[in-house]
Amino acid sequence: MDHRAPTGDPMLTARFAPPAVPKLLVHRPELLGRLTAGAQGPLTLINGPAGSGKTVLTAHWAADASAPRPPVWLTVEPDDAPGAFWAYVLEALHRGGVALPDAVGRPTRAEGVTRSFLVRLADGLAASAQPAVLVLDQFDTAQPPATTEGLDFVLRNAAGGLRIVLTSRSDSLLPLHRYRAAGEITEIRHADLRFTDADAEALLSEHGLDISPAGVRLLMERTEGWAAGVRLCALAMQRSTDPEAFLRQFAADRTTIADYLLTEVLDAQPPPTQDLLLRVCVTDRVHPDLADALTGRDDGARTLAGLARDNAFLEQIDASAWYRLHPLFAEVLRAHLRQRCPGLEPQLHGLAARWLARTGRLTEAVLQGAAAGDWQFAAAQLVDNLAIGRLLTGLEADQLGRAFAGMPAGTTGVAPALVGAACRLAEQDLPGCEAGLRKADAALADSCGPATRFGRAFLGVLAGRPADDVTATERAAADADRLLRELPPHLLAERPELRALLLAHLGALQLAAGRLDRAESTLTAAVAACGPPGTESPLCGALGSLALTELLRGRLRQAAEHARASLSVAERSALPPERRAGTDHLVLAGVAVEQDDLPAARRHLDLATAAPGPRPDPATAARAAVIAARIAAAEGDGDAALAVLRSVDPEGLPAWAADELAVAESGVHLARDDTDAALRVLDAVESPAGDRPEHAVARARALLAAGRGACAAGALADMPGDDAVATPVRAHACLLHAQIAAADGDSQEAHRRLGEALALARSEELRRMFAESGPWVRRTLRGDPRLARSHGWLIPRAPARTVRAPQGDGQPPVVEPLSARETEVLRKAAELLSTEEIAAELYVSANTVKTHLKSIYRKLCVTRRSEAVHRAQDLGML
Repeated sequence: MDHRAPTGDPMLTARFAPPAVPKLLVHRPELLGRLTAGAQGPLTLINGPAGSGKTVLTAHWAADASAPRPPVWLTVEPDDAPGAFWAYVLEALHRGGVALPDAVGRPTRAEGVTRSFLVRLADGLAASAQPAVLVLDQFDTAQPPATTEGLDFVLRNAAGGLRIVLTSRSDSLLPLHRYRAAGEITEIRHADLRFTDADAEALLSEHGLDISPAGVRLLMERTEGWAAGVRLCALAMQRSTDPEAFLRQFAADRTTIADYLLTEVLDAQPPPTQDLLLRVCVTDRVHPDLADALTGRDDGARTLAGLARDNAFLEQIDASAWYRLHPLFAEVLRAHLRQRCPGLEPQLHGLAARWLARTGRLTEAVLQGAAAGDWQFAAAQLVDNLAIGRLLTGLEADQLGRAFAGMPAGTTGVAPALVGAACRLAEQDLPGCEAGLRKADAALADSCGPATRFGRAFLGVLAGRPADDVTATERAAADADRLLRELPPHLLAERPELRALLLAHLGALQLAAGRLDRAESTLTAAVAACGPPGTESPLCGALGSLALTELLRGRLRQAAEHARASLSVAERSALPPERRAGTDHLVLAGVAVEQDDLPAARRHLDLATAAPGPRPDPATAARAAVIAARIAAAEGDGDAALAVLRSVDPEGLPAWAADELAVAESGVHLARDDTDAALRVLDAVESPAGDRPEHAVARARALLAAGRGACAAGALADMPGDDAVATPVRAHACLLHAQIAAADGDSQEAHRRLGEALALARSEELRRMFAESGPWVRRTLRGDPRLARSHGWLIPRAPARTVRAPQGDGQPPVVEPLSARETEVLRKAAELLSTEEIAAELYVSANTVKTHLKSIYRKLCVTRRSEAVHRAQDLGML
C-alpha cells in the first residue's frame, strides 16, 4: 500500500528507523532498566540538552527490547503540522505490526485532524491484543499545541493500548503534572543522563585510551558529564600524542565541541536570545536583572526561563532566581564574543561588577571588576567594605588572589597598594608586602576614611616580624582595635575574620618574642573570636600557636589538646595544605619526645617538616630543629643532631630561641661524652638569655657530667622553685639535685629529691629526662621496688593498635609459654635495666639478651620492650 503524507509527498522511511547504536557504546544498565519499567506505563519522558545521550540511550533500549512487540520508532520533525504528524504516527504503527481497524481512517489535511479521528484511533488501540510502545524522538515544545493536545487525548483514552516514550530537549506541552499526580510517568532527566566517572572511564577505554583517575576527574569537571562532550574529547585525545596533556590544556573553543555547541545550541536561538547569551557568558551565574543590565532590555526573566526549560545548556540554580551556563558552553560563548564583538567583553565585566556591588555581592563584584581591568574599583571594594582579610583567609582567598595577580605594578591609589601588599603577604613575600605598605603610606591622606586607615593598620600587624620591635606591632594592633570601633557595627559583624586574624598574628608574634604570658592571653582571645565561616584559617593557626606556647611552658597535656584541636579544624574545614603551617604536628612531636615516644615523635616531625604551608618564623624553626636534634641524639646519631641545629639561620632569631639551640647542642655533646664542648656552647650565650632557668639546668647537667658537683649545685642555687618555672625544668632540676646528692653519698637526700622529680614529672609523663640521665635512675629504682611500683608510668604504654584481643577460649594470646630464663629477662626489663645491665645481672652476653628479647616479642605478639612488659603485666605473668 502506498501510504503518503496528507500533502501528497511520500513518507520518509528514515524517520521510522532508530539511529544505529554506536559501536563504541557505554552500557548503562540502570537507565535501560528504568526505560523498560517505564514502558509498562502510559508515559516515559527522557529529557536533556543536545548531546546528552537521549536518542542513543533510547535506540540502545529499543534494539535490546525483549517485549513480545518491539517498540515502534518515529523521529518527529519540528515543522510537522498536526495532520502530517498523525499520518506519520499511523505509518509508524503500521510498519511496527500494529493492526488498526480500517474505520480509523487517515488524516486528509496537513493542517489538522478531526476529533472523530482521534476517538477512532484511541478506540482501535484500546482493542489491540497487545499494547503498542511508540517512541517519539525529538518531541519538543516546537510542536503545535493541537498536536500535543491530541496526543494527550489518545494516550488517556487508549485504555492501556498505547505507551509512549518521548525524548526531548525541553518539556513538552503535555500536562505532565497530571501524569505525575497519577503516578503514570517515568522521567529520566539531565541529571540522570550525565556520565559518571565510571561511564567516562568506560568510554575512554572503548576508544583505546588509558587515562589516570586524576585525568578522568578533570575531564568530568570540564564536561560535567555531558555525554557528547566526553565523546568528542575522547576522539580528540585519540589524535593527541599525549592524551593526559590534552586534558590539562584543551580549550573548548578550539575543538569540535565549539562547532557542536555553536551549531546545535546558539544558532538554534533567535537573534535577541543569542545576544543575551553572548553578554551573560562573562559571569559565572546570572540573575534576570543582571541580564537586563547587560543587554539594556527587559526580557531577561522570560528569556532565561525559556532557555532553562529548553535545556539550552543553561540551568536554574537550586530553584533560585539565578541561572548558570554549562562551563564548556560559557567558554565557547566567550571566545565567540571576542571574535564577534572585539572590546565588548571588558565593558560587560564592568557593568556586571557595578550591578553586583549595588546588590551586595562583594566577591563577585571584585572578580568582575578585576576581569574588567578596573583595579581601583576592585581594590576599593575590598578595602572600603573591610574585606581585605578575605585575601588571607576563607574559601575565597585563592580565587581573589588569582584575580589580582594581573594587577600592574604601577597601579596608583591607596586601595590597590593595600590589596597588592595583602597579596604579597598571602604569598609569604614579606619584602614585597612591606614595599606595598610603603606605597600605601605615600598615598594615604587625611581625607582617607577609617576603613582605609584600618586596612593599613591591619596589614601592619599581620606583616610584623619577631626580629622587629614587638612593642611597635602591639601599638599597631591597638590602633587597629581603636579604628574598628569607628566602623559600622553591622559591617564588622559580617567580617569576623578581621579580629580573628589580628589576634592570631599578634599572639604568634608575642610567642616568637618569648612573651609567653601575653601570647597565651592573646591567642586564647583569638580562638574565642573564631567560629563563624571564614575564620577557619586563623582558628587553626591560633590553636597551633597556643599549643606551642603550652609546650614551651611545659604543659604537655594542654599542648597536645590544642594541637589535636588544630588538626581537627583543618580536617573538618578542608583547609588547603598550603594554608596549614604544620605547627600542630610539630607540637605533638615535641610532646612525644618529652614522653619518650620516639616513633610518634619522628612521625609527627616528618609531617610537620613536609607541610607545604607557610614557612615557620625563625623561633618556630629553631624549636623544630631542637626537637629533630633530640630525636636524632636519642637514636644515636649525634652528627645528624648537630647538623640540624647548626642549619638554623641565626638571622632574626630571638635571644631565647638562640639559647634553646645552645641548650639542645649541649645535650647532644653530653650524649657523646664531650663535656667540654657542652660547657663551651653554653658559655657562649650572653645575658639575658643565659639567665633562663632552662639554661641553668643545662649548665648544671654539663657540670655534673664533668664531675663538678659543687659547681652544678651552685648553678641551680639561684633558680626559682615556684610555679613561674615550667614543670619540666623544675623536675629536671630536682633530678639533678638527686644525682648531686647521690654523688656526695647522701642516699637519703638523693631518694627524696628523686621522689620530687618523679612526682613533678608524673602529671605530664616526662620520661625522656630520666632516660637521658643514664643508668643511675634505673639502679635507684631497682633498689627501691616501692618507689618503682608507684611510678610505673615511666614505662610508656604500648599503642592500643598493637594489643590483640584474647582468644575465643579465654586463654592469653601467647604463641607458647616463656621459658624460665625469658621470664627472668623480662623481669629485669620491667625494672628499667638496659640490655647491657641485664646481661651483667644474668652473667650472659648482650647478644644473648637480645635473642631472648626477640623470642619474648614473638611469643607475646608484640614488637617493643615496653609492650612486652605491659602485656606480661596485663596477663599476670609478672
